[in-house]
Amino acid sequence: MNNQALVEASQKEVATTSEAGNLIAAIERAAMNPDVDVDKMERLLNMQERILDKNAEAAFNVSLNAAQAELGQIGADANNPQTRSKYATYAKLDSVVRSIYVRHGFSLSFDTGETDKENTVKVVCYVSHRGGHTRTYHADIDASGKGAKGNDVMTKTHATGSAMSYGKRYLLILIFNLSIGEHDDDGNAAGSQEPSLVSGKQVKELDSVVASMTEESKAKFTKWLEAKNITDFTEISTGAFDKILEVANKADK
Repeated sequence: MNNQALVEASQKEVATTSEAGNLIAAIERAAMNPDVDVDKMERLLNMQERILDKNAEAAFNVSLNAAQAELGQIGADANNPQTRSKYATYAKLDSVVRSIYVRHGFSLSFDTGETDKENTVKVVCYVSHRGGHTRTYHADIDASGKGAKGNDVMTKTHATGSAMSYGKRYLLILIFNLSIGEHDDDGNAAGSQEPSLVSGKQVKELDSVVASMTEESKAKFTKWLEAKNITDFTEISTGAFDKILEVANKADK
């Protein structure tokens, strides 16, 4: 999502929130009036609840769009010998996307649900947003323990665990519309073309470390920065922050 689109989305969200706030204030004033009709008040409260739900869903969608804008192709890190194909494990997917979706206010909770399909596990994911909206995703996964040729290749316990793991992986892909590449790049391609930059707090942390350095240490650190073509702390990506901080701390020892 480009900057203009983000601004427009934010403005729309603010306008909607403002309108809802005005109505909620009106309802609160009415609630303080002893002459207000109870039935009418109940209808107003129901209207308030619908507006709050609608606003929460709108905030969910804005954040989902922003999170997806940061996610690019993720490299496969495992092989399936039966299909002779590569895939990304749940651990790999999680290592790439968790910090992004958490930053945008999402939390994921997995569970299993009831299904009338034999030898099947229904894997459920509740995607909750800090704005109050929760969306539910689910997938029915085969847990028969059968191989490609129909023979038993797993115990029932193993098959159930495998189905749950498989379901979590594919739900994560579906929720954030993830693209899995053929080549493993350690998740480096998961950032957008405009990678997430460090926060002001992180910049201040680096500045503080540099300020406390001796002149000799500062010269050594500056030389390392120049070799890495780093001229401005505010322009470094979040992924590079830890390494730069580590080098800065070591330079002063």
